[in-house]
Amino acid sequence: MKTSLYGKAPLISIERKKELSLFQKLASIKFKDASLLNLAFCHRSYANESPVEVDNNERLEFLGDSVLGLVVSNWLFTHLPDMDEGDFSRIKSFVVSEESLAEIARKLRVDNFILIGKGEEFSGGRTKKALLADCMEAIFGAYYIDSGFKASVELIEHLLVPAIETVLANKHRKDYKTMLQEYAQKRYKSYPRYEVVKKTGPEHNNTFWVKVSVHKSSYGPAEGSNKKEGEQAVAKIAWEALVGDKEQS
Repeated sequence: MKTSLYGKAPLISIERKKELSLFQKLASIKFKDASLLNLAFCHRSYANESPVEVDNNERLEFLGDSVLGLVVSNWLFTHLPDMDEGDFSRIKSFVVSEESLAEIARKLRVDNFILIGKGEEFSGGRTKKALLADCMEAIFGAYYIDSGFKASVELIEHLLVPAIETVLANKHRKDYKTMLQEYAQKRYKSYPRYEVVKKTGPEHNNTFWVKVSVHKSSYGPAEGSNKKEGEQAVAKIAWEALVGDKEQS
């Protein structure tokens, strides 16, 4: 264990040192203090089960979230002079989303390097989008502390600009739930209302059937492996029915 101003990081064994070196090679970065990177990989579940006192990566995640937001906002402001605040918000909401960050984490094989507890391991923690996205933000925070803002900008732009370009080309996975909410607010001065109408399948593998009401009309139901996915599916149905060919690319 190494203690610093930023927290108590897990001890780096010879094998762990090789793993951290491999990650840095995959990400094309180099940490001066490898213990900061190791701390960024330390999930709360690992820290809670550790026989010695170590900290988790949540403080680094908080910092990294802010660094990420600033770098993406600055890139949008600098490179897209013809777009307004609404466009920036729409693009940024996708680029820094859990879905986007988790995809980047998988490409960098973060799931192989993250430190998680046994309980989290057994429940499939290495594949959870939220866990992977949070770890990515912690890595950004750790790299900012270790190598400074300029290096952080280079790393984040390298990883996130392709996602921005995907949005600009309108080839990204759309957040229909947010789009539908914004449409309903603007058109009807109201919010969509979602309702789970039934659940099917075994308890450990439910399928959720969700319908949505917008103004005076109902849509669905649509299915999803969880409530959130069901809401996205039925929001897409409603969006296409209400907006259809009027959608702006």
